[in-house]
Amino acid sequence: MRGFKQLTPIPEAQRAVLAALTHVPRAAAVPTPTAVGKYAAADVVAPADVPPFDRAAFDGYAVRSIDTLSASRTNPAMLKLVGKALPGRPHQGALGPGEAVEVATGAPLPPGADAVVPYEEAAAREGYVEVYRPVPQYYYVSRRGEDVVAGEVVIRRGRLIKPWDIGVLASLGIKEVPVYKITAAIISTGNELVELDDAPPPPGKIINSTRHVLEAMLREVGVEPHYMGIVPDDEDVIYERVREALREHDMVITTGGVSVGEPDHVVSAVSRLRPSVLVHGIAARPGRPNSAAVVEGKLIAMLSGFPVASIVGFEVFVKPAVLKMAGAAEEPRPVVKAVLTRRVTTPINVRSFVRVRVYRQGGRLYAEPLAVTGSGILSTLTRGNGLLIIPENREGYDEGDEVEVVLLGPIE
Repeated sequence: MRGFKQLTPIPEAQRAVLAALTHVPRAAAVPTPTAVGKYAAADVVAPADVPPFDRAAFDGYAVRSIDTLSASRTNPAMLKLVGKALPGRPHQGALGPGEAVEVATGAPLPPGADAVVPYEEAAAREGYVEVYRPVPQYYYVSRRGEDVVAGEVVIRRGRLIKPWDIGVLASLGIKEVPVYKITAAIISTGNELVELDDAPPPPGKIINSTRHVLEAMLREVGVEPHYMGIVPDDEDVIYERVREALREHDMVITTGGVSVGEPDHVVSAVSRLRPSVLVHGIAARPGRPNSAAVVEGKLIAMLSGFPVASIVGFEVFVKPAVLKMAGAAEEPRPVVKAVLTRRVTTPINVRSFVRVRVYRQGGRLYAEPLAVTGSGILSTLTRGNGLLIIPENREGYDEGDEVEVVLLGPIE
C-alpha cells in the first residue's frame, strides 16, 4: 500500500473545516419532556417568576417580623393563631398585627406575613403562639422570583438540554422547546462488510461494527443518525450515495475506503462534489486515514473503517462540527493525574490517542497503556477507562511519569 504523502496536523485540519462550515440545521419546537439530549435552537425566556409567590421554606408559623422584635425565652411574643396554610391550600385573608398562621413548607405566605418561625423556636398554647426569639424579615421565606425571575433567560441557544433543565422548564409551564434537529447520514463502504444480523460472518467477511459505534456517539451529542447501508468499493456508487445523502442530511459520515490503497475510493468520489475544503489524512495515531471535506457548507467526514480510528476521527471532525452548527460549547470531561506504568513512545509531530486502564493502588492512581498501535484492536474500547492524549511536540512519556488522563469510565 502506498503511504500518505502528507498528513495535516489536527489543529490545522480543524480550523480549515470549521471555517468552511456554514450550514445551519433545521430547528423545530418539541414537547418539553422530549427535548433532553438536544441543543436549544433559541434562548428560552421565563414567562413568570419561580416561585410565583412568597412561600414558607420551613414548617412553623407565618408571622410579621416586627411582632417578634422583643421576643425571648423569658419574655415570648404572644401571637394569636388565626389559621393554617398548606401547599395548594393558602390561608384566606391577610395577617394582621399580633397574629400568626401555621404554615407547612411550600405553602404561600398570607399577605402581611414576612417571616416564618420554625416549630422549634415557638410553641402553640390555647389559641396563641409563643415566639421565643426575634426573627428577621424573610426568615425561612422563599421569595417570589428567588429561583427564576420573569424575563430571565433560563436556557441559552446552544445548550445541550439536561434532565434537570426539563424540570426548570416544566416548573415555568413551558410546554415546548425549540431545538436543533440535526441529522447525520452514515454510509459504510467495503466489499468485506456484513451487517450484525448476518453474524456469524462468512469466511473473509467482517461485521460492520463501526457503524454501531458511530450511531451511539451521534446520539450522545444530540444528533439523529440515519444509516444508509453498505456500498461496494466502487467510486461511482459511492459518489451517488454521498450526493444523495448530502441533500437530505445536515452532515454525512462515511466509513472505510479513505486510505491510499487500491480499494480506497471515498476521497476521489467526494472530490467530484467539488468541496471547498478537503483534508486527506491527519497527523493522528491511530486514525491517520481520517479525512474531511466541506461541500455547500456541510461536513462530509470520511472516517476509517476501524472502530478505534473512527472514534478519533469523530472527535476531530464530527463533534466540533456539531458544536459549531448548534452554537454550543464542548462540555468538559473529567481529568485525573496518574502514574504511567510503562513507557509510551509515539512519533513526533503526530497527536497520539492512547487508551489506558486507570486503577487505584496504595492511595495513588496508575495508568496502564493498553495498545499504542493498532486502530482495529477492539479490546481497548472495553478494557480502557481513560484516554492519554500525547501532543504533537512530544515523543511519548517514560514509565513513572505523572500524566493527565481523560476519564472515560469509573476508576477501578
